Amino acid sequence: MRLLLVFFMVLAIFIPCFSFDIPGKDLPLILDYYKSTCPTVFDVIKKEMECIVKEDPRNAAIIIRLHFHDCFVQGCDGSVLLDETATLQGEKKASPNINSLKGYNIVDRIKNIIESECPGVVSCADLLTIGARDATILVGGPYWDVPVGRKDSKTASYELATTNLPTPEEGLISIIAKFYSQGLSVEDMVALIGAHTIGKAQCRNFRSRIYGDFQVTSALNPVSETYLASLREICPASSGEGDSNVTAMDNVTPNLFDNSIYHTLLRGEGLLNSDQEMYTSLFGIQTRRIVSKYAEDPVAFFEQFSKSMVKMGNILNSESFADGEVRRNCRFVNT
Repeated sequence: MRLLLVFFMVLAIFIPCFSFDIPGKDLPLILDYYKSTCPTVFDVIKKEMECIVKEDPRNAAIIIRLHFHDCFVQGCDGSVLLDETATLQGEKKASPNINSLKGYNIVDRIKNIIESECPGVVSCADLLTIGARDATILVGGPYWDVPVGRKDSKTASYELATTNLPTPEEGLISIIAKFYSQGLSVEDMVALIGAHTIGKAQCRNFRSRIYGDFQVTSALNPVSETYLASLREICPASSGEGDSNVTAMDNVTPNLFDNSIYHTLLRGEGLLNSDQEMYTSLFGIQTRRIVSKYAEDPVAFFEQFSKSMVKMGNILNSESFADGEVRRNCRFVNT
């Protein structure tokens, strides 16, 4: 009886039967915010992102990930970009960020160009949001309009960066709770995780998966066994050995934004435990259905990914609208 009660309590998490007060939902973001003050901003970011992704397709995933990590901590306010100083503890050294988050130099590069054209006008938070959209398109993903007008925060939160961001080894229930706390639904979560169709993961983040239940979820498929053997060559079993070695999260089309990652989950070959849980977890009743839908219908995935990226980008820091700024340098608060 007790187990049954726990089961139904867990199920309740999956049913979006109540609403959330989404941070920043009533604050003004509009498409033509920079129409008169910096009309070239979208073109500048697009042009630079084209060069950056051409230099290395992985940069697309890096920028999308940076945007995600920004929005989950204090809202999309550029706080993740702040360097640590004597008076400010940044988010870059928080456990989910320190070993894996990159792309700060890319933001610096684009910001310098924008500042030369429109000094003190375009926020780092907007730059990152627009850049994530352009990065997605450049590797084959969908387009969406990006509302702008965000301000940069003067603060960061090491504590929230440590607790708010999902981790690669996290269980499904905990991950759903973290997305819900941001006003994002289960459908948003599964769609946004689809960004893992591009990019790479470090050995330290998938070691427990490939030496754990990988063989169980892949049903001892001979092809999967070969894939697993290659992963174990990249990532030794011993902790600390080869921790920074990387491999693609989508081993079929790693540089193309498509729905291949969901087929990977159907095969039980998800590289990260947090991804595979969406299809094989005992509690994945709703997520399993959504994963199957996106695997079967790439158009549905693209449509929802676009909607969910806008929704995530609209998670704002209300304090930054009262006391925020447009940083001249994304790494530091203006002086």
